[in-house]
Amino acid sequence: MKKKVLIILLLFATVQLYAQDLAHYKKVVKELSSSRYQGRGYARGGANKAGKFLQKEYQKAGADTVICQHFTIDINTFCGKMQMWADGKKLTPGVDFAMREYSPGVKGEFPVYHVDTLNYNAEKMFADLAKPEYANCLVCVEFWFAYRHRKDFSKLQKAGQCTNAGLIQTFSSPIKFFKAYGERVIDKPIIWTTPEAIEGVKRVRVNVENEFLKGYDLFNVIAKVEGELHDSCYVFTAHYDHLGNLGRKIFYAGANDNASGTAALVTLAAYYAQNRPKYDIYFLSFSGEDANLRGSEFYANNPIVPLDRIKYLFNIDMIGDNNPVQYCEVSDEGMKGFALFEKINEENHFFKSLNRGALAANSDHYPFAKRHVPCIFFENENGDAFQYYHTVFDDYKHALFDSYEPVFKIVTTFIERYEKF
Repeated sequence: MKKKVLIILLLFATVQLYAQDLAHYKKVVKELSSSRYQGRGYARGGANKAGKFLQKEYQKAGADTVICQHFTIDINTFCGKMQMWADGKKLTPGVDFAMREYSPGVKGEFPVYHVDTLNYNAEKMFADLAKPEYANCLVCVEFWFAYRHRKDFSKLQKAGQCTNAGLIQTFSSPIKFFKAYGERVIDKPIIWTTPEAIEGVKRVRVNVENEFLKGYDLFNVIAKVEGELHDSCYVFTAHYDHLGNLGRKIFYAGANDNASGTAALVTLAAYYAQNRPKYDIYFLSFSGEDANLRGSEFYANNPIVPLDRIKYLFNIDMIGDNNPVQYCEVSDEGMKGFALFEKINEENHFFKSLNRGALAANSDHYPFAKRHVPCIFFENENGDAFQYYHTVFDDYKHALFDSYEPVFKIVTTFIERYEKF
């Protein structure tokens, strides 16, 4: 009887431990996506505040060492005035309009020239723009149309090429914001708006301030849980930075992107601190990912341990969603491991399936993949939360937690079995 009671108590304790992990996971996601960190961007210290929070979290989790790896970036930011009116109607930043990350600031009132995309003729467009009534105008065109005709529209971004003041590019709602190419500032502003906000508009008034930060200090947070053996290691990565601010009042919370992956690393570190692994495990929380993978690229060039000692690397990015099909990308050297992932998933049904896409420079696994490290990238695409990617609506209110448990279980099971596979 006593033995049976003990077993029940042990089972209850296991359930409680997992429930506590999930609760702490949600707590970390909520904290990182709060206004305290202002979108974990690069201007108001948000990213670095988040990094200091993670240092403490890893220490509380029981990591044996926690260090910071500093690097610098040049980055364009928008933390000042962010105002726009369309034919007198005030637009809402982050909802109706946003700025391209490499745009300068802009202030004034401008006529709007709407490009005829159905009967497009580049010569006619440039002839129209030479007319007095369109001097100093903002040229309005759908983003993907401009991309397809970028040879023409790139001229409208450069000083001295045309008399237009800049560009308005329409993008589907909810409007997105990016940082990837913000390491420079171009000659003329590019404003993104929803089609509804600018349709038929004849004049706009704009007051947008930018600030270009040169040599801005950021840091990667590196935690280590020691295993029995130190000649090889496993590595978990996730970026903790996000988009920061769009004006003085708007910030991008980034609950899914990527508070969700960052929180997973914290709970994984706690799990392995309590269940000591055979090999050392490193937890690399990168900054600068939204600035074109700057933190992970810096680490790959300055690794704490040689990259050839990594048995397998797991990059966890945007798992705050509910798609039963898990998206993955895998390096060439990681394909043997992917076969094990598929086997584990078939046996345990963590996901309906694993959908492997083409390897791309879209997250922090890529600097390692191109250096021949066995690695996998997990991103839960196309669930209910994915529509809010890079928008102001990617907040804790819209966060989903369906993918956390299966991702946690599939990677921990993989590490248990990889040696024998």
